[in-house]
Amino acid sequence: MSIGNSPEDDRPSIGRVLQQARIAAGLTVEEVSSSTRVRIPIVHAIEEDDFSRCGGDVYARGHIRMLARAVRLDPDPLIAEFDAEHGGRPAPTPAAPLFEAERIRSEPRRPNWTAAMVAAIVAVVGFVGFTLFSGEDKGSGSAQVAEGSTSDKTTPKPTTTKPADPKPVPSESAIAAAPRDKVTVRLSATEGKSWISAKDHNGRLLFDGLLAQGDSKTFQDKERVDLVLGDAGAIDLFVNGKKLDDQFEAGQVERLSYTKGDPEVG
Repeated sequence: MSIGNSPEDDRPSIGRVLQQARIAAGLTVEEVSSSTRVRIPIVHAIEEDDFSRCGGDVYARGHIRMLARAVRLDPDPLIAEFDAEHGGRPAPTPAAPLFEAERIRSEPRRPNWTAAMVAAIVAVVGFVGFTLFSGEDKGSGSAQVAEGSTSDKTTPKPTTTKPADPKPVPSESAIAAAPRDKVTVRLSATEGKSWISAKDHNGRLLFDGLLAQGDSKTFQDKERVDLVLGDAGAIDLFVNGKKLDDQFEAGQVERLSYTKGDPEVG
């Protein structure tokens, strides 16, 4: 039997710390929700240490991180406390799939424009030679049938124009080539930094952290890749070798899933 509470029992909870920091910063729940894109009911629930409305531990970590930054707190101690209370942080993803995707992406197949140009020139030369040969045969036959007569009409000689050298245009598939038997997703932070989370089809966490501006991450799985983007407007997406023309706004939180084949949101 023990009397009194331990120092750890007296320590404020995660939700209490976030609430006190928000009040000290002079911010309302509505203002914090507007700046982080975290819905008002979820902000209230987190401040009451109820993380069940976050949709899972991965999303809860992302919400805690965004709320902490909004009220000018260092999110790392809060994330560490959350991990200690919820079974610890998942093991990091092996680097082999990422290296495999980068290796595939760095050696795209390019069209053989030289062979195509040579084939086109050979075809043109053959056609011109056949036309000239046929024209000579017809001219000699006409002279034998109407010998001594002259014709006012002259047959124009066909002119040939060498086709312009085709210039290859780099395509988006050449930038982010990917095998057809897997789903490959590449994220590039071109418009700013963004917190991202990625899972494979078994729910295993591939990545959970901040993607700084100018950085890129590539994820690959045999069936599906699930994403959460903290600031979708800052991210360029390449899915299965194609760039997606998304309409995400700055600061918008998006949950996306991609599979093999055409890049359709799951």
